Amino acid sequence: MNETWRFIDSGNCSPAYNMALDEALLEWHSKGKIPPTIRFYGWDPATLSIGYFQKVEKEVNMEAVKQYGLGFVRRPTGGRGVLHDQELTYSVVVSEKHPAMPATVTEAYRVISEGILEGFKKVGLDAYFAVPRTDEEKNALKNPRSAVCFDAPSWYELVVEGRKVAGSAQTRQKGVILQHGSIILDIDEDKLFDLFNYPSDRVRERMQRNFKNKAVAINALRETPLTMDEAKQAFHYGFEKGLNITLEPYTLTAEEDAEVWEIAKTRYEQDSWNYRK
Repeated sequence: MNETWRFIDSGNCSPAYNMALDEALLEWHSKGKIPPTIRFYGWDPATLSIGYFQKVEKEVNMEAVKQYGLGFVRRPTGGRGVLHDQELTYSVVVSEKHPAMPATVTEAYRVISEGILEGFKKVGLDAYFAVPRTDEEKNALKNPRSAVCFDAPSWYELVVEGRKVAGSAQTRQKGVILQHGSIILDIDEDKLFDLFNYPSDRVRERMQRNFKNKAVAINALRETPLTMDEAKQAFHYGFEKGLNITLEPYTLTAEEDAEVWEIAKTRYEQDSWNYRK
């Protein structure tokens, strides 16, 4: 018998609500109120999210964020800046003590990402896990020079034809793993690179050129573009297959929803959180 996990498709939500719901799911799961949960979501408006440790003033061009009419939020997870635009975003909440979850972050990351891997296969892409092989590649991981998330494949990053196709981040709190990430359908590279600060135009040009060689969106690899609905079906299937689970659809109660809004207002809508030094 497959274990049954909960599945929430929350559609397009505000940046603060999206981060608050991921946090609430972690909290509820830690208290035993909900089973392990997988959630799909989108962003309204399109949003730049930054990692927990990033410095906004130094790294982010807030003028450009405003000019593009983007949302802006700091994630509770580490990692670098991600433009959430034409993508399917997912999150997974599961106990660290779950029998299927390895103790180390990287190994747990690989297990959870099996779901995404199966999703890519379902849409006809030959994805595989990148493992840094050389010392040089391993050292590059320790040196997050770039503010842009999709720049360097880390351990067990998903790649197709050598280029990164999904970016994920993980945090562990209260005995619970929260992993969330982006499955990119299409990407506007100029827009993405406009959102960050660079020492010079030359550096930006070089980084943007490198980026093309390192990251790719799903629809750049397919003959026929994948719709959002098709993506949701494929990755829903992928998570069930990759994690050997059955997903049961769930809608938040009014009470739960109110709790999420409370977290959104008190944390993720606050400048003190998003712009903290």
